[in-house]
Amino acid sequence: MDNPILKNSMQLFAQLGRVKSRSMFGGFGIFIDDTMFALAVNNKLHIRTNRQTIAKFKELGYKPYVYKKRGFPVVTKYFALPEDCWQDQDVILTHARSALEFAKTEKVQQSETKPNRLKDLPNLRLATERMLKKAGIESVYDLQEQGSVEAFKAIQRTHSNTVGLELLWALEGAINGTHWSVIPQNKREELASLIN
Repeated sequence: MDNPILKNSMQLFAQLGRVKSRSMFGGFGIFIDDTMFALAVNNKLHIRTNRQTIAKFKELGYKPYVYKKRGFPVVTKYFALPEDCWQDQDVILTHARSALEFAKTEKVQQSETKPNRLKDLPNLRLATERMLKKAGIESVYDLQEQGSVEAFKAIQRTHSNTVGLELLWALEGAINGTHWSVIPQNKREELASLIN
């Protein structure tokens, strides 16, 4: 692991539980027991916010991570901590514990209102669920966090057989709660252009 911010963050967060990382949003999502609460990207540690903490982070001058999706900027819930936070790692841990707590709460709330299993989403079957799990996408939450394009790419990397674009559209529909056939042609073309 040659990413010092990711390495240091994972060492620090190991005291919070079973820590792991996964490639996401152009960086690395940091998880404790399958709940993402931090992001290491652009040589900075970003911590997840909620309605209460976002105002505080903005007040402190922290900036959200913004990435491009289909050419448009997407502002995430993850705010960069300043480099001087590493001088006092207790500050980082305090932010991390709060972020992990409300990320877990949000995950539970989502699981109560949405299908629990990937195969229960529109367009997906047990075989698709197995493909996603083999690609490291274990839950509905993981699929939503990754997005259809990243999930499709993950499946491409872990499967020897080629997978068709219908799977990409099925994943997009599953995330949005619709049948893949209602995805407009221009949207399908846009998604397909992102996997090359």
